[in-house]
Amino acid sequence: MEPPRGFFASVWNFIRFLPYFISLLILGVLKGVIVFPIVLIILTVGNCSLILGLWPVHLFYTFYCIWSTKQLGPALKFLISICALVILYLWPFIGIATSIIGGAAYGFLSPVFATFQAVDGRTTNAFYHSIYDGTWDTVKGSLTIVRDLKDVLYHSYFSIMDDLRLQGPPDGKYYEIRVLYIPLALLAVELGLVVDMSMIMLIAACKFPYMLFKGWRRLFQDCIGREGPFLETICVPFAGLAILLWPMAVIAAFFGSILASVPLGAYAGVVVYQECSFWSGLCYIVASLSLYDEYSNDVLDMPEGSCFPRPQYRKKTASRTNSRADSLSRPDSFKNPPSSTNAINVPILELKPLELLDGLFKGCQHHGEIMVSQGVITQKDIEDAKSSKDSGQVISIGLPAYCILKTLIHSAKANSAGILLNNDSTEITSTNRPRDTFSEWFFNPLLIIKDQIKAGNLSDSDEEYLGKLVLLSGDPERLRDLNIGSPPESELRRAEFEALARRLRGITKSISRFPTFKRRFESSIKIILEELAKKNCDSRKSEDTGTQRTPRSKSMFVRMFSENSFKNRHGKSDQEAQLVDTDRDVEIQ
Repeated sequence: MEPPRGFFASVWNFIRFLPYFISLLILGVLKGVIVFPIVLIILTVGNCSLILGLWPVHLFYTFYCIWSTKQLGPALKFLISICALVILYLWPFIGIATSIIGGAAYGFLSPVFATFQAVDGRTTNAFYHSIYDGTWDTVKGSLTIVRDLKDVLYHSYFSIMDDLRLQGPPDGKYYEIRVLYIPLALLAVELGLVVDMSMIMLIAACKFPYMLFKGWRRLFQDCIGREGPFLETICVPFAGLAILLWPMAVIAAFFGSILASVPLGAYAGVVVYQECSFWSGLCYIVASLSLYDEYSNDVLDMPEGSCFPRPQYRKKTASRTNSRADSLSRPDSFKNPPSSTNAINVPILELKPLELLDGLFKGCQHHGEIMVSQGVITQKDIEDAKSSKDSGQVISIGLPAYCILKTLIHSAKANSAGILLNNDSTEITSTNRPRDTFSEWFFNPLLIIKDQIKAGNLSDSDEEYLGKLVLLSGDPERLRDLNIGSPPESELRRAEFEALARRLRGITKSISRFPTFKRRFESSIKIILEELAKKNCDSRKSEDTGTQRTPRSKSMFVRMFSENSFKNRHGKSDQEAQLVDTDRDVEIQ
């Protein structure tokens, strides 16, 4: 629907829509008032119990890992211990306060937003969804938040600390700090905080009126011309509210600049330590003011440049850049950017991070069935994965890494510029990848590995050997005993495969530390059980109607998870589970 043109038409349309908006707002507020106490209790009690219950364990294990690791020197251990003590002391207060404030905001605002989203035209029964949406979904979302926090505090924390404790120093030399430059670095931090905080506060105060009146001018222009946030009719009240609350946004930006000056000024100590020069720290303090002034000019669309000088505070900048350019070769996926013609003719589909995880978990389901049918994954792997033993990494790390390897090999054979997922229905490239920290950390390394695989021209035996190497590298004894295929004849190629396997498993281990990974991995196992239950019902129906069918036992992969991971939840013994499994006929896909 075309928006009305003209000032009076826009005002009349706004007045006509106002009662509709107020009714939805009242409904959303009522839902928020009802759901708010429940969500607040769940998040406060759940998160506080996890934080306070695990805090003594975190306190002991953090210092134990710091002082037992061989990667750090004595002076660095002492400095990190002081920082860890401060963080652990503040963590309960920050965590509890965040849980209370976040629970209150999430419990109240989520139903309000869900009420307006229910009438955006995408749902069939808008009246029902405007009442129901944001109620039970918000409660389930609060339980999910508590679950994710548990995964972070228990699974991710101990995984990171175990790596710190068990891994040896690189190249046989531990990390150490230069003690002589610590006093100079601390002095540079104090000067940077004093100078940057005071000067940035002054700069922000001078630009405060400009930001206020320019923002108001732009909002009023969009309101009259029905552009920007005023384009859609449903957004008009929110955009009008933005005009009224714009001074609050400017004040928030002012205090945000003051908070940003703290790390900006404290970085002067890092510069002093890295460059071994107190003069470099002083130059950085002056240059940081120029950086902030120029950045704020760009944000406010003011004239480019800065009135502050920008002295050089880094030594040998050119040589560092050249060395990085020589040591890191960019893959073909980065050398050949998409042409402007393709970008205009083909619509760009932006992907979400959860879609990438969905593709990974679907691969785990499919390849897990194949690995179990081949006898590569055994009952012991499931038990070790449940008990969090090192050999349990065949399931928790090896299987997802194997799926990533298969995806990269398939993408390389298809000459894809990115990574193919979901049976070639989705292609992730540098243009449509999710713009978040998670994807930035892992997408580019995976593209590099894909181009290395493509350049290696792997044969079928090489793919089989590399796949088993990636899957079973977490269990060295089993890797020696099991015939994983004929290794390459060249020792150099074997070393390349081992390095590639270690890198893939390292990337997968880092991905598994994110809170949603563990929860969604277990959810994928439940999906397997539901799908197989449906197939069992169909097979039984076909047997009842006299259809000739060869009986086959239930998939071992699903039986292992169902017996070990879910028998306690359903209250069945091992014998009962075995009796049920022998009656089911399932086809392995």
